[in-house]
Amino acid sequence: RLLKMEEFFPESFRLDLTDERNAFFELYKEEQIWICKPSCSNQGRGIFLLKNPAAVNTLRAKLHSTEEYLLNKRVPYKAPQARIVQRYIHQPLLLEGKKFDVRSYLLIACTAPYVLFFAQGYIRLTCVNYDAASDDLTVHLTNQYMQKKNSLYSQLKDETVWRMEHFNSYVNEKFRKTNGLPKDWVFTVFTKRMQQIMLQCFLAAKHKLDCKLGYFDLIGCDFLIDENFKVWLLEMNANPALHTNCKALRDIIPAVVYESL
Repeated sequence: RLLKMEEFFPESFRLDLTDERNAFFELYKEEQIWICKPSCSNQGRGIFLLKNPAAVNTLRAKLHSTEEYLLNKRVPYKAPQARIVQRYIHQPLLLEGKKFDVRSYLLIACTAPYVLFFAQGYIRLTCVNYDAASDDLTVHLTNQYMQKKNSLYSQLKDETVWRMEHFNSYVNEKFRKTNGLPKDWVFTVFTKRMQQIMLQCFLAAKHKLDCKLGYFDLIGCDFLIDENFKVWLLEMNANPALHTNCKALRDIIPAVVYESL
C-alpha cells in the first residue's frame, strides 16, 4: 500500500506559496521547534531553527518586507526564495548520546524504461551530545560540512561516520531486546522502509523526468529514526556530497560511484 505523507515526512510548508506560508504562521505554537531551510541548497547552508515566537515573527517580517520590496520595484513579480519550514523531530534516536541520520542512495539508472537501484550509505553523527535546547547548529545538523565547524571535528572526524554494518551491530546489541526489535533490524525492517519511501517519492515525481536514453541521476536520501524507531525522510538531494574526508567514507563513496557507473 502507499504510505500517507504524515507517516514518513515531517509536517512541512513552502514559504514561497502564500497559502502554505499563512497556514504555517496560523499553526505555529509556542514551545514548538521548526527548522527552516532553502529548498535548493546543500551542505546545511541557509538553515536555521525557529525555537520561539520572536524568531517566527522575525521570519514573518522578513518575508513581508521582501515581498513589499519586490512589488515596489515595478519589475515582473519574483517569488521569494523557495524555502520550507519543517517540523523538527526533537526526540531522535541517539547513538552514544549523539544525534545521527542515515544517508542512503537512489540511483535512477534509466528512464526509458525506468530502472532504479538502491544502495546502502552510511551513518552521519554529530561531534557533541544532543541537546534540543542548544542554539549550536552542529548539535542539530549532522552533515560533514556542518560538523567541520565544530572545534572537536579534527580529533573526532572518524567517529562522525559509521558504516551500516557497525550501526546494525550497535542496534542489535543496545536496542534489540529493550525495544523488541527483530535481529538485524537495520538490514531488514529499516532498509525495506527506506526503499518503500524512496519508491513512493519516485512514483510521485517520475512524470517530471525526461524519458530519454542517457538520463540518470544519483540521489542522496536522508533519513532520521526517532526514539520510537519510526523512520522519517528528511530530504532528497540531487547533488549528494561524494567527499572522502574520513576513513569510512574512503571505503563507502568510491564503491557507490563505481557501482553507479
